[in-house]
Amino acid sequence: MIEETEELIKQYQDWLKDRTAFRILEDAVEITTPFLNRHNDYIQIYANKVHDDYILTDGGETIEDLEMCGISINTAKRRELVKMAVNGFGVTENDNIISVKTPLHKFSLAKHSLIQAIIAVNDLFYSARTLSNNIFYDDVRLWLDEIEVRYILDAAFIGKSGYTHKFHFVIPKSRYASERFVQTINHPSKNAAESIAFSWIDTRDRRQEDSTAFAVINDHERSIPYGMEDALSNYGIVPVKWSARRQAIERLAA
Repeated sequence: MIEETEELIKQYQDWLKDRTAFRILEDAVEITTPFLNRHNDYIQIYANKVHDDYILTDGGETIEDLEMCGISINTAKRRELVKMAVNGFGVTENDNIISVKTPLHKFSLAKHSLIQAIIAVNDLFYSARTLSNNIFYDDVRLWLDEIEVRYILDAAFIGKSGYTHKFHFVIPKSRYASERFVQTINHPSKNAAESIAFSWIDTRDRRQEDSTAFAVINDHERSIPYGMEDALSNYGIVPVKWSARRQAIERLAA
């Protein structure tokens, strides 16, 4: 298992390296990542050196894109949702710019955290319908409360690579079941599956040997891409379709 995990992490890191491009701008370095936004465009971030540190930002593009699509975050509730999404990754949002400050030796970790925060904000506000009701994350939380599952909310763990990974819900070990990690996927995509897979394989060797991961997938507004459930299963993650969530009650509530 250890050798398999190390190989999976290496493959993921090689993929990141091979598909990341850099371009020198007048006042910053533009970094094009292999991760996709809501429009299936590659996510770009920007790096500026300030004294001995670096400031990494999204250039304001994430929230600006939401605004251009008619999804305003200028309410107290929506601002709270954004801060909740980014703070879990040690990243901040000010004046619609998502950013993080880092020394050189933590540059890769900060870059990873910023990208995850951008993906989280994109996923949080994927559709206007999501905002008109509860976000999917809240739907899952209310459901877990309904079926009387005990959980820790938004717990962060440091993986074998040194990266920090946030899991939406962690269900402690009981007399009947092992520790369980639950991640929600509002916008089912290959991008989301790869992100969760890396978080899990990087974390699991530092947890209890029989710990289990679940991905609760929103299949209400969009069908799940072909092969996504199989991909999650291959990485040891149990896919749970929201439409079939009752089938997972016994495993989560134990």
